[in-house]
Amino acid sequence: MADEIIDVWMQQPNQRFLDQRWLEPLLRWTDLDRAAPPVAATLGAMDRAGVRIGLLSAWHGPQGALISNDEVAELVQAHPDRFAGIATVDLTDPVRAVREIRRCVRDLGFVGVRVVPWLWNLPPNDRRYYPVYVACVEEDVPFCTQIGHTGPLCPSEPGRPIPYLDEVLLDFPQLVVVGGHVGYPWLAEVLSLVRKYPNFHVDTSAYAVHRLPAELVEFMRGRGRTRVLFGSNYPMLTPAQCLDRLDDLGLGAEARELFLGGNARRVFSLPL
Repeated sequence: MADEIIDVWMQQPNQRFLDQRWLEPLLRWTDLDRAAPPVAATLGAMDRAGVRIGLLSAWHGPQGALISNDEVAELVQAHPDRFAGIATVDLTDPVRAVREIRRCVRDLGFVGVRVVPWLWNLPPNDRRYYPVYVACVEEDVPFCTQIGHTGPLCPSEPGRPIPYLDEVLLDFPQLVVVGGHVGYPWLAEVLSLVRKYPNFHVDTSAYAVHRLPAELVEFMRGRGRTRVLFGSNYPMLTPAQCLDRLDDLGLGAEARELFLGGNARRVFSLPL
């Protein structure tokens, strides 16, 4: 594939992450192995799909770190031409969270922050997120989150875009937000927000592109071509699985380039 591809949602899972009980439905649906894949397998999966850069996400929940920021930093340091880091924080310790974001961006070169609402069972308008948003604005990095229902065994309500994310985007007009996993079954709410707020974007992680909702694909072909980013959610899906039948989307040359990599370079301020 000639296009430059950037995958904005990947994990390099460790055994601690893969042993979480809430992963059971995903393991059942995807036949994912409980054994953590080696980094070589991750790089191979990227190469088979033509992915140039993968944004590796750290994970932190109420039970503590699942994939720590330092674990991600080690991988980025070992493969600086292939990976960039997405930090995470402990919502229950706001002062430390702000300091950690500063450390990850300034010292480790991370390009974004991700908090997954269903993992905390806290919607994004909860007061515990607000110091994180301020830090993201100050450090000029996007806040990445999950929108829509949850595959894992956790409540879906925190991923509903309206009213929760709507209130955040009103309160923080300078905050760049990337909503991952498309937002089903609330597509109308997602598209209303992405049209309303210029700093809100959507990534297609956890979806093979030929299974994307028709209204989102139509948006990507036209005015929304600058607002949708490619992601896989590897290792739950590989980039190659996600990009199979890409041509069926009917994207023009500009929309295709922006979706696969151009939007990610701009939103995450990645070097050329």
